[in-house]
Amino acid sequence: MSSSARRILVVGPSWVGDMVMAQSLFKALKLRGACDIDVLAPGWSLPILERMPEVRRGVVMPLGHGEFGLGKRRTLGKSLAGEGYDQAIVLPGSLKSALVPFFAGIPRRTGFRGEMRYGLLNDLRPLDKAALPMTVQRFAALAAPAGTPLPAPFPMPRLIAQADNQPRLREAHALPAGVPAVAFMPGAEYGPAKQWSIPHFAALARSLAEQGFQVWVLGSNKDREAGEAIAAGNPAVRNLAGLTALGDAVDLLAMSAAAVTNDSGLMHVAAALDVPLVAIYGSSSPEHTPPLSQRVSIQTLRLDCSPCFKRVCPLGHTRCLTDIAPKRVLAALGELGLPCSAPASERSAAAVIPLVPSSLPGA
Repeated sequence: MSSSARRILVVGPSWVGDMVMAQSLFKALKLRGACDIDVLAPGWSLPILERMPEVRRGVVMPLGHGEFGLGKRRTLGKSLAGEGYDQAIVLPGSLKSALVPFFAGIPRRTGFRGEMRYGLLNDLRPLDKAALPMTVQRFAALAAPAGTPLPAPFPMPRLIAQADNQPRLREAHALPAGVPAVAFMPGAEYGPAKQWSIPHFAALARSLAEQGFQVWVLGSNKDREAGEAIAAGNPAVRNLAGLTALGDAVDLLAMSAAAVTNDSGLMHVAAALDVPLVAIYGSSSPEHTPPLSQRVSIQTLRLDCSPCFKRVCPLGHTRCLTDIAPKRVLAALGELGLPCSAPASERSAAAVIPLVPSSLPGA
């Protein structure tokens, strides 16, 4: 560490996608001068942070999501007091997330107004949601003094896969090296109103298999059953859901020729690896947390009832997802450069929705 480098502790978010988007903040901090960035984050996120060259180290938050744990936060803060941090940047909006930097005595503590955090944060910013509509913009805005324009060009998240882990993964899961793979991410932590139908995923997998691709289903153990349904009767599909750690999923995605995903944390991982990506949106909105990459096709029907932001479709039909046909997604993959084909009628329907990468400041 250079003696002139600022030392910054970032209190990171609790979701995979948000942690990926936080890399734009880390990049923006580096653009402003030499700094060493440590990130206080859940233990599961360390493999993501290890693939961000801007991060010096991850500091494990020893509390579960939603757990207050005042005593543990005080103990952790006191243990960090000797690290010499010049600044803390608190990304979550909760009161509890601001406690560790306060107990650590970090002189400048930055964050947006959230729960009653007056005194805990002494560089407290109002959040203008109209000026900063996207989560990634809000994160990056905290890199500079209040009122400073966002950096241009805007720093996009870009994860670095661990190349030495990839041969191990191919061997461990018997993944053919000579067959291009399309990764499927059928899960979405928020609920079924964000999940494209499993029969649609299965139909798309059959079409891809017929055209010479293998399919890797990625996700947590919660997605294991969905993966089995997608793989049923299709030897080209490998259900890896629940069989890989998060870091392994990153490295597998980096080896993929393309990916198809719901609005999920792994969607943001794929975008940050610059994998050609079809992202399917139902109850949520791509305007708020879009995949940050130039090689993305957003598939959304923009029905009158969406986005509703509900976990379960309040109308009971989930047409915002079920009416997106597998052939439409196959056509979108072709338009992204994957050597596959779909009927001409579907190609004309699979429009790429122009979104943030082109509209972010300086992008």
